[in-house]
Amino acid sequence: MRKPEQAHIIQLNEKWIKASILGTVWASSEIVLGSFLHNLRIPFSGNILTAIGLIILISASYQWKEKGLFWRAGVICALLKTMSPSAVIFGPMIAIVSEAFLVEISVRIFSRTMAGFLLGSILAMSWNLFQKIFNFIIFYGFNIVEVYTQLMQYAERQLQLQFDAIWTPLLLLLTAYAVFGVFAAIVGIRTGRKLINTPASKQNFVSAEALNNNNKKRTSDFSYSLFWLGLNIFFMIGTLILVRHIPFWIWTIIVAAIAATWAIRYKRALKQLVKPKFWIFFALITMLTAFVFTKLQAEKTSLIEAVVIGVEMNFRAVILIMGFSVVGTELYHPKIRDFFSKSYFHQLPLALELSLESLPAMIANTPDLKTLIKNPVLVIHQMMLYAEHRLKELKSTVQNPKSIFITGKIGSGKTTLIKGIISDFQKEAISIAGFYSDRILKDGQIIGYDAVNISTGERMKLLRTESETTGEKIGKYFFYPEAFRKAAKLTKPESSQLFIIDEVGRLELREKGWFEILQYVKTNSKLIILLIVREEVIEDIKQKFGLHPEIVFHVNEMSTESIRSELFLRINSLLKG
Repeated sequence: MRKPEQAHIIQLNEKWIKASILGTVWASSEIVLGSFLHNLRIPFSGNILTAIGLIILISASYQWKEKGLFWRAGVICALLKTMSPSAVIFGPMIAIVSEAFLVEISVRIFSRTMAGFLLGSILAMSWNLFQKIFNFIIFYGFNIVEVYTQLMQYAERQLQLQFDAIWTPLLLLLTAYAVFGVFAAIVGIRTGRKLINTPASKQNFVSAEALNNNNKKRTSDFSYSLFWLGLNIFFMIGTLILVRHIPFWIWTIIVAAIAATWAIRYKRALKQLVKPKFWIFFALITMLTAFVFTKLQAEKTSLIEAVVIGVEMNFRAVILIMGFSVVGTELYHPKIRDFFSKSYFHQLPLALELSLESLPAMIANTPDLKTLIKNPVLVIHQMMLYAEHRLKELKSTVQNPKSIFITGKIGSGKTTLIKGIISDFQKEAISIAGFYSDRILKDGQIIGYDAVNISTGERMKLLRTESETTGEKIGKYFFYPEAFRKAAKLTKPESSQLFIIDEVGRLELREKGWFEILQYVKTNSKLIILLIVREEVIEDIKQKFGLHPEIVFHVNEMSTESIRSELFLRINSLLKG
């Protein structure tokens, strides 16, 4: 006989809570300070933001020493960053996550020592340069490498240089990035040491809860589509393959048609193309390509052919820039998010929720511009103090409800079992509330179900094979939404110890049925929730409502007596604990 399943994860673990806070601090610096730097057109603003992120990670490690904290914080920050209106999705995400992983790897190898922090910071900062090079190659193809190489060799001849000029600019840039990384590591180490001696309780911070009352989460009305996701990927790959196999003018028409289609469906895809910077690059690369292929190459090319090569490189960039943007949009599809929520990253959605709640307060507690200019180290210090303060807030408020699931196939006797359980607990004077579903028979056939209020015995019409109204249908049954609305009004879990809901399934996943009641009762940490869940959707229900049951009973594989006996002992134990 199969034993009931014990819960492996009772609540969002502390490592993910800390990663959520750390990633949110990093994201708030990207949002607040990033806007300031970009608006003033400050050179190397991306490197400055990377340095701030590294300082945050390194300084936090002096208080929070969990392994895997850095890469988790990077994932959180990347997801928060991509929720901004910017059309650029993959660039910032890849950069932030890569930087976090490089610091994580370095610290794993050399521990939390100065060597570990210095190497990690140098690698993370240098990643910016390599990613820029990769981006140019991806967007413009290997022709851009040829253009660069020929220009450097031309400069070498004109200036009569005695060294290889091709690598010199790259090595100089790499050295500058490494120096930047060393500076970030030293500031991070100093800030981290200072944090240990400054308790967060001495600071006055804006409350996250107060801000969240005025910052409701907005939902998008965009119609996500897995078909469009696949089609967009096909468009991107197809155009890159066709460019060498069909006449240039036909390929150009295809690219223009795809770009126009994307512009109609995805407004954000146009944002990169309306920027003057893009068209300056367009003209510059076309001119440089024409110059290189007509003047500098050993095998000369006609001017028209050289211009065509330059335009082709730019059209390739248009397809990839817009393509990454539209694919990034479709990746927010709920089904894709649900898929990842069932993977190793199953705690990520909960951590991201905490980040979204914390972000307004993080931004509000970021020091003003005057303070930033006068004392940038103080800004990081204050942000990290708020991170510690927010951790204490969450520890005192984040509590997952206690829950138990009963599951089994249709007709396996779940409702009969529930009636017996209700009788058992009522005899012990344990207060029970909730609703169970009772079958309605006609000529020996099931024609529907009534919802029965456990507290009062009142019955409400719930499901019928034939509807007297134009009610919605699920399977072969029409359901009556007014029964669920009435049940929600009658629900008062505060006066109960145990709350039971029978037949939780696909309706609730569509945010109908018992959805409203479940959303309400799961916030009561003192309550024990007993759910009868359809076997085929049990994992979806766990994810949808953030419930991690203490135990799962399978009616088909355990006797009714065994379940009643073990359930009685388990609930009594939870009530006492």
